[in-house]
Amino acid sequence: MADIKEDVLSVVEAQKMLPETEEEQVPNPPLQNNFKLKRVASLDIFRGLTVALMILVDDAGGEWPLIAHAPWNGCNLADFVMPFFLFIVGMSIALALKRIQDRTTAINKVILRTLKLLFWGLILQGGYSHAPDKLTYGVDMRKIRWCGILQRIALAYLVVALTEIITRNARPKVPSPGQFSIFKLYFWHWILGAFVLIVYLATLYGTYVPDWQLTVQNTDSADFGKVLTVACNVRGKLDPPCNAVGYVDRKVLGINHMYQHPAWKRSQACTENFPNEGPFRSDAPSWCWAPFEPEGILSSISAILSTIIGVHFGHVLVHMKGHSSRVGHWTIMGLGLLILGIVLHFTDAIPLNKQLYTFSYTCVTSGAAALVFSAIYIMVDVIWTQEKLFLPLEWIGMNAMLVYVMAAEGIFAGFINGWYYDNPHNTLINWIQKHIFIEIWHSRRVGILLYVIFAEILFWGIVAGLLHRLSIYWKL
Repeated sequence: MADIKEDVLSVVEAQKMLPETEEEQVPNPPLQNNFKLKRVASLDIFRGLTVALMILVDDAGGEWPLIAHAPWNGCNLADFVMPFFLFIVGMSIALALKRIQDRTTAINKVILRTLKLLFWGLILQGGYSHAPDKLTYGVDMRKIRWCGILQRIALAYLVVALTEIITRNARPKVPSPGQFSIFKLYFWHWILGAFVLIVYLATLYGTYVPDWQLTVQNTDSADFGKVLTVACNVRGKLDPPCNAVGYVDRKVLGINHMYQHPAWKRSQACTENFPNEGPFRSDAPSWCWAPFEPEGILSSISAILSTIIGVHFGHVLVHMKGHSSRVGHWTIMGLGLLILGIVLHFTDAIPLNKQLYTFSYTCVTSGAAALVFSAIYIMVDVIWTQEKLFLPLEWIGMNAMLVYVMAAEGIFAGFINGWYYDNPHNTLINWIQKHIFIEIWHSRRVGILLYVIFAEILFWGIVAGLLHRLSIYWKL
């Protein structure tokens, strides 16, 4: 009876990814009268931690380049954020779709949620809403950015959620005994993962990339408006100018609709201030001026793997009874993925690369997500059985969309900066940064870091907590 109770308590509304009406009925109806379903606190905390990391690396990464995105190969702190989000989406799918009453209704709601994610992705990262310190809005449709974080999440969510719904009747109701029964129960998910990997690798290494041209868009550059040629004529290269990921995006999206400030602009080949941003070297190659889409088409196809791995971890939470069996499975699989990715990278087989979303990168980041979530689960659900020490992160996780839009995308900061005195740079945010944090610590780097931690992350944690007390959530 204790095992049944623990399993039922683990089946939650899935952190707002899907409404309660999409869940399957609990196998033992009388349990509904005895136990109230609740949210998985460890998953909320993990989501809140991921949102907090995004705010940290976005707003402090300019002063601390080692936590910002790696210019090309490698994996810095910022490079873990996107895979963590996708891993969490996968776990939420497994929990939310455990109790599907009507397949058609569930499919319709998944499609509607996908469209909502795409809409907000275009608004937030398509160019309509600009950086907090630029008091302008609107987007030139000739240069709108079609891809972005929410668009990638939408694609992964749609593919994996539909797989979860469509294959529901193709699997037995009760897992067969055995250590690998959980893999057999959801073998269609792993077939999908294998298909995604084959398509990605075949395109990445099999596509011929010809020479291509670009026009310098930087108005501050002496080469503004100049047409440059990038020499390629290769196949299977993973360097910045001649990889298949960029080639597919240039052909399908168009070079004007790609991200104009890729991380490679901080690479040693491009800038004099490596690893910081700065003026380009006099001998910088032509591709340094080019755009590149870090959430592009081919790399987003590869990113589906992170969500498939996450949905597997959600299935473990649903089907396995007992903390030790769950944590043991998660830890072994997480370590295995981490080791596999590291070996692939350091043997030069497949480098770690976030922009390309390589297989080694998927393994390392998914393994890290598994271990981080396992650690949070142990602390919250096994050892302490309480989450009070993580309340700000839990509150952020329960209202992740709101905090993402207002803080990570800078909408709230942009609104505050819209009220200034005499000079557009004389704003409340700049005054707080300068007089409360930077001048006190006599260091811009330390001051900005502390500002992000206390005036952004902690501030939004408190705001999310107040909204939680009022039962106010932004749900898609």
